[in-house]
Amino acid sequence: MTFTVTPHLNFRGQARAALGFYKQVFGGEQTLMTYGAIGQPELGASPDQIIWGQVVTDDGFRIMAFDVRAGQEHDAGTNAFYVSLRGSSVDEVQQRWAALAEGATIQQPIGPSAWSPLYGMLTDRFGVIWIVDVDPRA
Repeated sequence: MTFTVTPHLNFRGQARAALGFYKQVFGGEQTLMTYGAIGQPELGASPDQIIWGQVVTDDGFRIMAFDVRAGQEHDAGTNAFYVSLRGSSVDEVQQRWAALAEGATIQQPIGPSAWSPLYGMLTDRFGVIWIVDVDPRA
């Protein structure tokens, strides 16, 4: 079982440009998924906005980003990032989710998503926003 913790940056319409910039700076592989590509264009301010993206390098750099959903409040000083916890085992991810969820506010109950066997989002008792999922390659 392995886990990775990754900064997950939140933008309003600038995720594609930011990830392109980080790819230019650090190199590596860039992956972009749009609201339109997953069949939910109404969730974004535009179907071409990024619902999930990342830049990953062979030397260990990893950063994720997305454009906040249409209607979602966004203040770069308040919710500029999430902590992304990605695991390789459904059982282990569920255990970590259950522990993090104690005293938390659940934003998205854990369950299947378009990109992962399990995905959930919560704000823990300390005000930290976590996105938790199972690596789809696992």
